[in-house]
Amino acid sequence: MSESSATQNKQPLTYLALGDSYTIGEGVEEKDRYPVQLVRELNRSGSFFFSPPEIIARTGWTVDELEAGINSAELSPEGYDLVTLLIGVNNQYRGRPVAEFEMEFEAMLNRAIGFARGRKDHVIVVSIPDWGVTPFAAGKGVDPEKVALEINAFNAAKQAVCSQMGVAFVGITEDYREIGAQPEMVVADELHPSGLVYARWTTKLLTLVQKTVF
Repeated sequence: MSESSATQNKQPLTYLALGDSYTIGEGVEEKDRYPVQLVRELNRSGSFFFSPPEIIARTGWTVDELEAGINSAELSPEGYDLVTLLIGVNNQYRGRPVAEFEMEFEAMLNRAIGFARGRKDHVIVVSIPDWGVTPFAAGKGVDPEKVALEINAFNAAKQAVCSQMGVAFVGITEDYREIGAQPEMVVADELHPSGLVYARWTTKLLTLVQKTVF
């Protein structure tokens, strides 16, 4: 987006963030949620004018529960300029099959593209973090290798669908595996990420969004 178009068009750009606890920012202040951080940094750049993000997400949601949440929400009939999607960890956590998830995720991604007015280049999918590295998981005696293998399988399914549909896929999993056990990188429940983690995700998303022509 050119600076001239940003300044001439005073209508704010709109952003819809879809997901679960990682999108709603379980345990962090609203300002530290990654969708909120992303809008703040985009607007700070001077070339963008985004309204506050609309977030449809809840801790514990699986893909089908996100679907239900969307259906009960009042979303803009005009669509959105940017849509992000981060979902799947609770499908893995509950032991649901990857094949089932892949079908549900493809349908959800199609909905996300619809919310973006059919513009696939305005949709970004974020990979699932590996919660098996967290102090919470260690305290519960969880097998981190088993969780890692399962998270990898779910992420591979997500990435395959994104590749097939021509949607950007942002990988944050490997970085999270390196930092997710650090005390400052989790909130009080020792499971969910702190604002410092979301800031790292924001940096990756920011770089990608800045290349998008709005």
